Amino acid sequence: MTANLDALVAFFEALTPADVERFDTFYAEDAHFVDPFNDVQGVPAIAAIFRHMFEQLGDPRFVVTERFVQDDRAVLIWSLRCRLGGRWVEIPGASHLCFGADGRVRVHRDFWDAASGVYARLPLIGGLMRCARHRLSAPQPGRR
Repeated sequence: MTANLDALVAFFEALTPADVERFDTFYAEDAHFVDPFNDVQGVPAIAAIFRHMFEQLGDPRFVVTERFVQDDRAVLIWSLRCRLGGRWVEIPGASHLCFGADGRVRVHRDFWDAASGVYARLPLIGGLMRCARHRLSAPQPGRR
């Protein structure tokens, strides 16, 4: 499984719009993908999510910084670096992967903070979120 994981990491770190058509190399036909915005099944639906990512974000690039493997499961710690709203941003996240007997991904669940990663960077929504975060956060010594 380590070789499959190495190939998958290399695939994501070099991902381009043209590579999106190669998801079936790494994902089972009926793979399940979940992230803060999506819950889909099947390679065509998963590929559509990443096509959409390339349409919405400028120069997206994943960088995997850590990996943990046990049996047929893995966790990848990563950052997505991209341009959003004309600014470079870095969105940290993690992926929990479950592999099938053929070495392809059966389940892919992404964990990342959509609120601070995406919404907070949008002009109107970002200001509202910063205000709400300030009002809802616990008081800190020395902070008003």
